[in-house]
Amino acid sequence: MYGVCLPYVRSIRQANRNCEGPVKKVLIGGVGNILLGDDGVGPYVLRLLEAMYEFGPGAETVDLGTPALDLLYRIAGLDLLILIDAVDDGERPGTVTAYRKADLIEHARTVRMDPHSSALSESLLAAELLDNGPQDVVLVGITIGTCDSGCSLSDAVEKAVGAAIRMVLEELDRHRVPYTRRFGVRPDIWWAHDCQPHPA
Repeated sequence: MYGVCLPYVRSIRQANRNCEGPVKKVLIGGVGNILLGDDGVGPYVLRLLEAMYEFGPGAETVDLGTPALDLLYRIAGLDLLILIDAVDDGERPGTVTAYRKADLIEHARTVRMDPHSSALSESLLAAELLDNGPQDVVLVGITIGTCDSGCSLSDAVEKAVGAAIRMVLEELDRHRVPYTRRFGVRPDIWWAHDCQPHPA
């Protein structure tokens, strides 16, 4: 799915141009295994964001794959960390939920969603103990339908991609992180080219 219908989102670049404060350090990360069906929705959404939007100074987009504790070094000193990941939280497949820092650190057991969620929680906790953790964290979680072998998304999760993108943009707006809409750029979702859809 390359065509995601989204409203034109205004840029707040002008506001930041007026020297209202230092440039924020922001990381937008896609988390997941692209070879395990819906578990790859994080990198999928990230590639769409990279194709559809240009982000302002200080903002970086990274495909984190299935992170280990080395994630600690990537998130140290950030003002804002946005993670996009598949979750198995008991909601209907395709549900998009925002999990905050407290959810991922203080209540990690209630949001242990996949094999890599423990690395996320432990890295955040370690960064907090070192007093070098991200100031704000949000995990945009898309409830999975299946994590069978294969690199295509289930219908329910694919339909949730637009909502996940909007949630990321809302977080950027909340933190006054500038971005502008891009057109005519094809997303680099290279792993989806030769995949077969999930069986019914």
